[in-house]
Amino acid sequence: MSGDDLEDQAKAIVDAMESTGVKRLIFISSLGIYDEVPGDFGKWNNRTIGEYLGPYRKSVDVIEASNLDYTVLRPAWLTDYDEIEYEVTEKGEPFKGTEVSRKSVAVLVVKLIESPDLHVRGNLGVNKPNTDGEKPAFY
Repeated sequence: MSGDDLEDQAKAIVDAMESTGVKRLIFISSLGIYDEVPGDFGKWNNRTIGEYLGPYRKSVDVIEASNLDYTVLRPAWLTDYDEIEYEVTEKGEPFKGTEVSRKSVAVLVVKLIESPDLHVRGNLGVNKPNTDGEKPAFY
């Protein structure tokens, strides 16, 4: 999802799921929606995408206010690297790392699908370990 109407899009998803009895939602948002990215990378991230984060935060607020069995993922900057290496942080913890591969996020999504009780009503930052820095290495 993207755009200025992310909150409305999230409401439509919640309404549709609740009216059809579908409970499980894995919702991918963005790092930085809670200003949880520390240090120089946090400052760089805010300068680079900060103006776009408000609608992402509002959409996650809608998801978290629902009765769904959601898991929110907030991945670091995405790479196309052919690797699976990730760690997670919980909402309220400082975000780690600067990047993560799309393949790693996909593997996490599959893991959540295959283990439907894992991280239910959780909100996770997702990054590749040991990628701390001022910005993603590829940028």
